[in-house]
Amino acid sequence: MKQLPAPVILGSQSPRRQELLAALNIPFEIIVRPTDEHIPEGASPEEAVAYIARQKAAVFTDLKDSHLIITADTIVVLGEEIIGKPADEAEGIQILRKLSGQEHIVMTGVCILYQDKKIEFVEKTSVFFRELPDTEIIHYLRTYKPYDKAGAYGVQEWIGMTAITRMEGDFYNVMGLPVSRLYLTLNENF
Repeated sequence: MKQLPAPVILGSQSPRRQELLAALNIPFEIIVRPTDEHIPEGASPEEAVAYIARQKAAVFTDLKDSHLIITADTIVVLGEEIIGKPADEAEGIQILRKLSGQEHIVMTGVCILYQDKKIEFVEKTSVFFRELPDTEIIHYLRTYKPYDKAGAYGVQEWIGMTAITRMEGDFYNVMGLPVSRLYLTLNENF
C-alpha cells in the first residue's frame, strides 16, 4: 500500500476491526466518540448501515483536515429485518433460532473522511447457516458470549466453523471490516 496522506484514526472500539486494519500494516490510532446511532424511520437496511457509518465519521469533523478517519458499522439482515446485538442469552437464543437453516446478509457500511473528501460504501456478504439444534446454540452462547456482535455470532468463532455451510462475498466483511475493498479504496483515492 502506498503511504497515506495523513495519520489514520479508526473510530471503532471493535477489537475485530482493529485487528483487521492492523493486518493491512496501516498505522492507526483508535479514538471512539459518542455517536447517535438512531436509524431514520423508513431506511432500508443498506441505507441504515451507511447512515450509522456516516454518523460515526461526522463526530470527527474537527480532525478531518489533519487525519484520515475510517468508521464502520455492521448489521445482519434476515429478509428486511435488521438483527442487532443480543442483550442477553435469551435474546441470543431467539436470534440464532431465526438464523438457523437460513440465508442472511451481513452488511458493513464504511465511511472514510479526509479534508473535503468523503467516501462511503456498503459491502454485502451472504451467509448460509445449517439447522442449529438448541443444544449447540446454548453451548455457543454460554462459551463465547457474543453479546457485542450483530446477529449474536462471530464468524471466526466455533459457530462460524461448525454452522456456516457457505458464504458468498468477503469473509472479513462478516467479521466487521471489508478489508479488500477498504484497501483498494484507500489505494485508489489517497
